[in-house]
Amino acid sequence: MTATLSSFASFGVGFISRPLGALFFGNRGDTLGRKNTLLITLGGMGAVTFLIGCLPSYASIGALAPALLVILRFLQGFMVGGEWGGAMLMVVEYAAGKHRGRLSALSQTGGLTGQLLATGVFIVVTQLPKEALLSWGWRIPFLLSALLVLPGLYMRHRLDETPVFRAFKKQQAINHRQQREERPVVKVVREQWRSILLIIILRFAESVPFFLATVFAVSWATTQLGIASLTILYIVMFTCLLAYPMHVLFGIMSDRRGCRQVYIFGALFVAAMAFPFFWLLESRSLILMTMGYVLLINIGHNSLNAVQPSFFAGLFHPPVRYSGSSIGAQLGAVVAGGFTPFIAKALSAVYDNSWTLVAGYVVLTALASAFAAKIAPETVLPHSP
Repeated sequence: MTATLSSFASFGVGFISRPLGALFFGNRGDTLGRKNTLLITLGGMGAVTFLIGCLPSYASIGALAPALLVILRFLQGFMVGGEWGGAMLMVVEYAAGKHRGRLSALSQTGGLTGQLLATGVFIVVTQLPKEALLSWGWRIPFLLSALLVLPGLYMRHRLDETPVFRAFKKQQAINHRQQREERPVVKVVREQWRSILLIIILRFAESVPFFLATVFAVSWATTQLGIASLTILYIVMFTCLLAYPMHVLFGIMSDRRGCRQVYIFGALFVAAMAFPFFWLLESRSLILMTMGYVLLINIGHNSLNAVQPSFFAGLFHPPVRYSGSSIGAQLGAVVAGGFTPFIAKALSAVYDNSWTLVAGYVVLTALASAFAAKIAPETVLPHSP
């Protein structure tokens, strides 16, 4: 129990630094440009991940090894905190109006692609003998990250700055005043803090079920239900594959019905699926367990995740959009995502590893997100600079 809680807590370390990355790189993204900031964060993320794979062992440097791991995980989160906003805005600010939802929804499948690849590599490396896995096998996924980062840097380097950013910077130059301009990150916190708070609450319905199903449930089903971890991991991989068409579907729906309506639907669906998800998991039937994952992830989570770029970006004006959307999303990632496995494990321990309180937590957080979506304005892009 203590070991599991510790591992889930260390998982959350990478999330703690995300808001700091959002503050730092959000300000840069609104002043120096979306493209340049995105290149820095992607390169930094790749370098830090690669370095984790190069860490000396505990036998070589003692307690310094885990300390360095925590530092690198912290830096990972710092880079991710700045990268998400840039990647999202590069799509949202380029996409044509009537197709913005479906195009920006595709940008959200990047994280699911990472989940799919990570799960696949994990399945492969865990087939190694235990001694080989502990000595060098665990390094393979981290070292392979370079193969993904380098082509990503090349493609992003070839992109031009977004037309929205160029337009508002041109307007700022025309309307330039003698006094120093207020920093975007300060301005957005002072003037649009309500939008930031809305995003934090909105993220609960999306992040809680995702990390519940892909982290906590994998451990819980293995230890409490006796289900082979590979079985759950294969189901997770299936939902990741299905997520691609589902994101496109919900993106199209947002173009027709609006982001707000799709988000309310998704949040209420997550609340409705919280208890059935665990009932289906307890069946130990491959078909029923897969159905539970598909309903919770591919309908509940995917409907929310797909519309977040357009929905969140539209809550802010272009000069502070990178800062505002990044700060809100990454603060939400900390409170709603990073510590969900830890919270779920702690709640399950209250009643002898029962999932009842865990499901109740999902319901309450999803309803909070539904209410936030209900009172949020329907966002229409682009704002004029």
